[in-house]
Amino acid sequence: MEMEMEMEMEMEMEMNNQSKFNRICVFCGSSAGKKSTYKDAAIELGKELVARNIDLVYGGGSVGLMGLISQAVYDGGRHVIGVIPKTLMPREITGETVGEVKPVADMHQRKAEMAKHSDAFIALPGGYGTLEELLEVITWAQLGIHDKPVGLLNVDGYYNSLLTFIDKAVEEGFISPNARHIIVSAPNAKELMNKMEEYFPQHERVASKLSWENEQFGLNPKCDISRLS
Repeated sequence: MEMEMEMEMEMEMEMNNQSKFNRICVFCGSSAGKKSTYKDAAIELGKELVARNIDLVYGGGSVGLMGLISQAVYDGGRHVIGVIPKTLMPREITGETVGEVKPVADMHQRKAEMAKHSDAFIALPGGYGTLEELLEVITWAQLGIHDKPVGLLNVDGYYNSLLTFIDKAVEEGFISPNARHIIVSAPNAKELMNKMEEYFPQHERVASKLSWENEQFGLNPKCDISRLS
């Protein structure tokens, strides 16, 4: 009887922790940054993904914040997919890697592969590469290429200046107010994930997702794209 009750409680916890996301792509630095809070945030996010039964897609490195979050997710028993250009492997991989490593030809293929395998995106603190990846998936959402949530883990206000810039762009008429809502931000992993679970696109797309897929595959609009999946 006791064992049955324990099993029921475990099943209930499993259902409560079920996310609408199967895999989330995390952009972050190959450096750990100067503050210990950045490292703590990477590990916290990794544990939050594990608690919600979500697998990780990331840039494939074993150093910096990339190494910390991938190890946390892997140690928690979730699947890890690392996508990394072959030329960066000597620089960003040291020692043993965790999970599945997908070597690709270049940065463009890296981003495409990461996006293809993910249901949502999150940016931890990082540098030029992280910012470029983040802005590209935001732009893809605005254009209608995808409708996946884009989250910003704003650790210690790291991204305050970026958010101020985006608000200024809205104010000056370069970004529509609805497109501002593409970005979901929060100071900690749990709050960010809760917001992303509730995310619903509000912006107008430049073109439909189907139009982009037709363009990408060279199909005419009447072609059944489901045959390609």
